[in-house]
Amino acid sequence: MTRTFFFRLRRDTRGAALLEMALALPMMLLIAAGIFEFGRAYQTWQIITNAAREGARIAVLPGTTDSMVSDRVKTYMSDGMLSDYAAATVAIKRDATISMGAGTATASRITISYPFTFVVLQPISKLINPSSTLGAPLTMSVSALMRNET
Repeated sequence: MTRTFFFRLRRDTRGAALLEMALALPMMLLIAAGIFEFGRAYQTWQIITNAAREGARIAVLPGTTDSMVSDRVKTYMSDGMLSDYAAATVAIKRDATISMGAGTATASRITISYPFTFVVLQPISKLINPSSTLGAPLTMSVSALMRNET
């Protein structure tokens, strides 16, 4: 083999684009999956926040029971297309206090805890590192406080 053959081989760029794509594509797909997953998490957080507000609106009305409030919250979450809404816990506290000017008033606090699981990030992180906690399920917790009507 001659010296010119090695120089020609060094200048040959066939396959360079394929190699670059093979290195860049997994990273781009991981970033895209992360964007979708965090968008889904934000949408879920918005739904349970609005469900807590809806529950607080119902809880402040005279004559409502805790089961009516809990049912309304679960219905809102179901209408928001949360698949695991039955796993959510709804805590109702009707004797909370809220400041109003110089005094205080009674209020109702609705707290929702919802288990959220990442669909794509958790399995990918487990493939890379089985002991990784990246993408592990988390519990979203939100609350809404509203003054009771008399």
